[in-house]
Amino acid sequence: MNEYFFDNGHKRENTNCVKYDLRKTVFGNESLIPMWVADMDFATPPFVLEAIQERLKHPILGYSTRGKAYYEAIIFWLQARHQWTVESSQVSFSPGVVPGLVMAILAISKPADKIIIQSPVYHPFYSAIKDNNRQILENPLKNCNGNYEMDFEQLELLMQERPKAILISNPHNPVGRVWKKEELARLVEICYNNKVIILSDEIHSDLVYSPNQHIPLLSISQKAVEIGFCFMSPSKTFNLAGLSTSYVISQNAALLQKYNQMLENFHLGQGNIFGAIALEAAYSLEGGNWLNQLLIYLTQNIEYVRNFIGQHFPQVQISPTEATYLQWINMESFQMSDEALFKFWIDEVGVGINEGRIFGTNGSGFIRLNIAAPFTIIKLSMDKLLAATKRLGY
Repeated sequence: MNEYFFDNGHKRENTNCVKYDLRKTVFGNESLIPMWVADMDFATPPFVLEAIQERLKHPILGYSTRGKAYYEAIIFWLQARHQWTVESSQVSFSPGVVPGLVMAILAISKPADKIIIQSPVYHPFYSAIKDNNRQILENPLKNCNGNYEMDFEQLELLMQERPKAILISNPHNPVGRVWKKEELARLVEICYNNKVIILSDEIHSDLVYSPNQHIPLLSISQKAVEIGFCFMSPSKTFNLAGLSTSYVISQNAALLQKYNQMLENFHLGQGNIFGAIALEAAYSLEGGNWLNQLLIYLTQNIEYVRNFIGQHFPQVQISPTEATYLQWINMESFQMSDEALFKFWIDEVGVGINEGRIFGTNGSGFIRLNIAAPFTIIKLSMDKLLAATKRLGY
């Protein structure tokens, strides 16, 4: 079994990297520590890079298809990591999870149809609905002293609006929840009874910390199968966001056919030759070994930030990070406006963060912090936070 190390930093400047090369554009400061965009500052696993390099030995990069090995890798991974059995006929391609969501929305709804989201939530959910002339209905999560729960009572009331679908984040970005089987089962029951399609974004499904366990939506029940889609990818898990590695699963043949027709309408089914190769290499026994070691490292980073803030800023609350490498931090105790809080992190701390309000109005006063970086960077960011607050008298 190979051993992997995550302490080594890699310079990403001047590689057309969103996280680093857009700091000046986004923050007005090209030297701050970027802890915003949700990719990792760890190298893509060597066995993935080697698979791509092996393919590059062939001099022709023409039109390609996804072969048997591609589907077998997905089937293996979902069974090994999530104890979920799927068939190749139930899997389709998407150039990304958000494009997949958009195509599914277009496939199963009409303009002006209403679609539910559970805020605070990954901000492209909003544009995926609004930019395609659908209406947003909000079913805000309940913040129970930092622990978030679905509000099923309010969801039942929203059903009077006759929504067409609901988008869920499973595990949840940004609040870090891993939805339990009973929570998903109740959601499925409500949606099934009201003929509402569930679109489940499961891109963070592999980044789950023990003792929590990811439950794929479609594994809940036959009712879930009849009304659901899962959108998945190895991109977050193995740091492959620059490749087209996403896929869509529906075990309802009629629903999947609607999605596939939309994929065909936009001529987006070709994909990226290296994305398929990367997926096959990542979804392997060695991929599982690498991931297990990554999760240990990320857990250490998460706990360091939690303990540091608990020690120096006991009034600041961090929601339990059951999954993802994103920490959801309540900074309302600083009594700053959202504009002032953002300016504080950028100009005084020197760390680029995501403003909580972009995830919904109930994210006001929060920040989202990406801790998928070498520990030295995590420690430096916390030291800079402490120094800034001391300097300003907080």
